[in-house]
Amino acid sequence: MLRIFDFLFSLFGLILGGPALLVIYVIGLFDTGSPIFRQERVGRDQKPFTLVKFRTMRPDTASVASHLADASAITPLGAFLRRTKLDELPQLWNVLKGEMSLVGPRPCLFNQAELINERASREVFSARPGITGLAQVNNIDMSTPKLLAETDARMLQEMTVSAYFKYIFMTVGGKGAGDVVKAK
Repeated sequence: MLRIFDFLFSLFGLILGGPALLVIYVIGLFDTGSPIFRQERVGRDQKPFTLVKFRTMRPDTASVASHLADASAITPLGAFLRRTKLDELPQLWNVLKGEMSLVGPRPCLFNQAELINERASREVFSARPGITGLAQVNNIDMSTPKLLAETDARMLQEMTVSAYFKYIFMTVGGKGAGDVVKAK
């Protein structure tokens, strides 16, 4: 049932959000010269997939989890996109393709071994990764792997249609700060 919602909402989001996606893409060309960010992430059943987002950091930034990245790498446009969560819009393509869900555990990088082990032990990888979820609306990020995995597992165990919509509405309403980048 939730997959049907994912498909319909991502399709409509891409169609209705098309003009905004195009504007952000063009502005991003001036900001970084490379407005689309692609990165291999851990997906359902620990299979790799390519996550697509708007670039918020300089193109030469190391490929690490956000909490390990240098805050000075964030561009002015990137700061705005992160604050408004507009950098996530291209992930609707990942949702449409069935690689992600609107609601689920945020997909991690393959070099985040501790988080992968914590999630694997709690069977979190049995679900599609998501754009938002319980951890995101409660500002729990990848810097606390055990807490994040526990929260993801709890969310998946308690997932209902109403919870699915609750997390989406909370995210759209501004709950959760997004991925935190620490100042160095």
